[in-house]
Amino acid sequence: MTFDEMKGVVDLTPLARPVPLGENEREQAIDELLKFLLRERGLIAAFSASYARKRELVRRYMNERPPLPVPQEILSLQDRLFWTESLERGIVDVGEFSYSEHGIALYEGDICRLNADAIVNAANKGLLGCFLPGHNCIDNVIHSYAGMQVRGDCAALIAAQGREEEAGSAKLTRAYNLPSRYILHTVGPMVGREVTERDRAALRAAYLSCLDLASEAGIESVAFCCLSTGVFNFPRAEAAEIASGAVLGWKLRHPQCELRIVFNTYLKEDTNIYRNILDMMDA
Repeated sequence: MTFDEMKGVVDLTPLARPVPLGENEREQAIDELLKFLLRERGLIAAFSASYARKRELVRRYMNERPPLPVPQEILSLQDRLFWTESLERGIVDVGEFSYSEHGIALYEGDICRLNADAIVNAANKGLLGCFLPGHNCIDNVIHSYAGMQVRGDCAALIAAQGREEEAGSAKLTRAYNLPSRYILHTVGPMVGREVTERDRAALRAAYLSCLDLASEAGIESVAFCCLSTGVFNFPRAEAAEIASGAVLGWKLRHPQCELRIVFNTYLKEDTNIYRNILDMMDA
């Protein structure tokens, strides 16, 4: 599916940021969101839990929720609450990073705080996010922080495509309530007992597909998470070598493109691996 085809399926125009919630408005917003999610499940919305518990339940029910339509007034409340939370987590400006001569930087931390034009989500072949309540995989976290619209957009793209997403391909949606403008959803390979050449090719293709789509969409900065290295079981060091090689090769083939790349790590082990590779690339 091309970028133009995606634009025909989901709205990819930039979003205006909502007005953040005041302290006294939060309780009302979380109550209304929880009431909506409970009523969808056929439950009576009567509760006296703490704010933290209600916020946890909203995430859990969102994670389990199929991509059904959401009333605009509910989305407006959700957007104000989630954007307020993004501001409180703190926005990290990728423009202040130190980039190599190839336009590549390294950042250790939460990818959902980055204001890159696009962040990359390690999706599954269904492309609908993680349905496990409160699971802390990157797919779940990105969907949970961005908002219910992302699952709906992904469902529309999959429906238009007529099949599940193949490993190595990429799709684009808005990022809604994240500091980034877009999310690039890509499926990396799931490794079995050992890494195969097919796995290596699929991982390389996932990075290249994201870069091609980002360039086509006019995106100027992309933050990559460590694709396939979690439950998909790709060895971390080899995955980093493939990722950095794919990105550097793409950059060298597109010298006119000033796309900036951030390798985002969460574990110190991954940070050390990428730092060593990037140091060798710049030597």
